[in-house]
Amino acid sequence: MSKVVLITGGSSGIGKSIGEFLFDRGFVVYGTSRNPDNYKESKFPILALDLKENNTIVESVQTIIKKEGRIDVLINNAGAGITGPIEEIPETELKNNFDTNFFGPINVIKTVLPQMRQQNDGLIINVTSIAGYMGLPYRGVYSASKGALELITEAFRMELKDFNIKMTNVAPGDFATNIAAGRYHAPLLEDSPYKRPYGNTLDLMNAHVDSGSDPNLMAKEVFKIINTNNPKVHYKVGEFMQKFSIVLKRILPDKVYEKLLMNHYKL
Repeated sequence: MSKVVLITGGSSGIGKSIGEFLFDRGFVVYGTSRNPDNYKESKFPILALDLKENNTIVESVQTIIKKEGRIDVLINNAGAGITGPIEEIPETELKNNFDTNFFGPINVIKTVLPQMRQQNDGLIINVTSIAGYMGLPYRGVYSASKGALELITEAFRMELKDFNIKMTNVAPGDFATNIAAGRYHAPLLEDSPYKRPYGNTLDLMNAHVDSGSDPNLMAKEVFKIINTNNPKVHYKVGEFMQKFSIVLKRILPDKVYEKLLMNHYKL
C-alpha cells in the first residue's frame, strides 16, 4: 500500500522537490499552501493551510484522513526566513517568525498525532536548518526559531516511543530556492548603527542562496529517511563546510568559533 505523505509548504522550493520526488515513486502526496489556487498545475494536490491559522491545519488533516484513511508521513517543511539586527526587528515580526517556524509545526504535529497513534505507526520529519545549530549575526531570530524546533524534536521523539511514531530533524544548508523572496528583511536604515555590517551580511546571505545546492538533494535524503526503520535524531544536508561548521562548533572554544563566524561575515 502506498504511503500517504503530507508536506507543509509543498508548493515551491524544497517542499515541491520532495513532493515531486515522492510522487514519482508511487507515494500518495498532499502539499499545502496559503494560496493553493496559484498551484493548479502541481503534480499532487495542494491544500489550503496557513500555519498561523489552526483551523486550516485541522481542515487539511481531516481532508486527507477522510479521503485516504491514514497519514503515514508528515514533513514539516513550511517556514519563513527573517533577517535584520535583532534590536531593529519589530516584536510583531519576531512573534510572526516563531508562529511560522516553531508553533505552526508543533500544531501540525499535534493534529496528526491522534491518527498516527490510532494506526500505531507514523513518521514525522521536521525540516529545520543548519542555521539552527548556531546564532548567526543578522539571522539570530531565524537561528533561534529553527534551533527551538530542533530541540523540541529531541524531546518529542522520546515521548512518542510508546506509540511506534518516529520523529527526526533534517537540517538543510543553503539551497537554490526562492526563500529569499519571501523572507522578512528589516529595512536597511540610513541612520542605523548597523547599516554597514548588516548590508554586507545581507549581500553575502543572498549570494549563498543564489549559489545554493540542488533541492533534489533534500528530496533524496527524505526518501532515504522514509525507508529507514530507525531514523537518527538529526540529519544535515548541504555543502561540506556548512555541515562541518556544526562539528567545529562542538569542538572549538566558544570565542574561537565566534571569531570564525565574524571573519566569515566580514564583521
